[in-house]
Amino acid sequence: MVGQAVSAYCASLGDSVFPYDHQKLDIADAERVTQALQQDQPEVVINCAAWTDVDGCEVDRDRAYAANAVGPENLARASREINAGLITISTDYVFDGKKEGFYTQRDQPCPESTYGLSKLEGERRAQLAYARTVVVRSGFIFGPGGSNFLSTVIERAGRGEKLKSIRDAYGTPTYAPDLARRLRELAQLDLPGIFHVVNAGEGTSYEDFTRAALDLSGYGSTNVESVDMDSLNRPAARPRNSRLKCLLSEAIGLAPLPFWKDSLAAFAALNAPREVAAQG
Repeated sequence: MVGQAVSAYCASLGDSVFPYDHQKLDIADAERVTQALQQDQPEVVINCAAWTDVDGCEVDRDRAYAANAVGPENLARASREINAGLITISTDYVFDGKKEGFYTQRDQPCPESTYGLSKLEGERRAQLAYARTVVVRSGFIFGPGGSNFLSTVIERAGRGEKLKSIRDAYGTPTYAPDLARRLRELAQLDLPGIFHVVNAGEGTSYEDFTRAALDLSGYGSTNVESVDMDSLNRPAARPRNSRLKCLLSEAIGLAPLPFWKDSLAAFAALNAPREVAAQG
């Protein structure tokens, strides 16, 4: 989802883009990564690859670390060899969710799942391997082409499905096209460090996001069942609060991303029933 958004946005600005999917390039394969970057000689490498199946990572730790830790390290080493900037995307799940309010770069990561641990390890390995690494933490990502709950909620409502949505887990929604624009801005700035990139606003729960998405798309939210996070009994722990805020973006002249509900409205317009979209 994010990779497609980044490729489309950069290409729209006239950038030469080399888009790799997993079939073309497994980032856990160091030799193939080096060969690909040596061949294409990019100025910037943006790593949108990850294994984001949180419960799957809990079951298959080796696969999680291969994709989320070894992969970024391989990209960092290969980027260093060709003097290309590196941006690697991390996650709000590096935090345990026990804090009130927003997590910033001052907060100590403390992941409680294999997914979060593997992503944090990826951050650290990439930064150790290459000083010119930018780590971008984000979360609650939604957008076209996504397979996660937030991206598919409108489509599922359109099929008449009953939706269970969590009322007591909170994050800061991030629209993939907005994230793509910020990633390119960070590539141009070339300032190594850790950035938190999310849409503006105080954040929301899964339930409130779901109801807003369905209302904006014209479906209404009568088919939404409110549930507690603990009632789902999932294998991996999730942070109850993973809202993010960046301490650096404004200081270096980066404007806040659009308010999340405004970006959700743009996304809903892409997915709304034909007659509702026409009325809009």
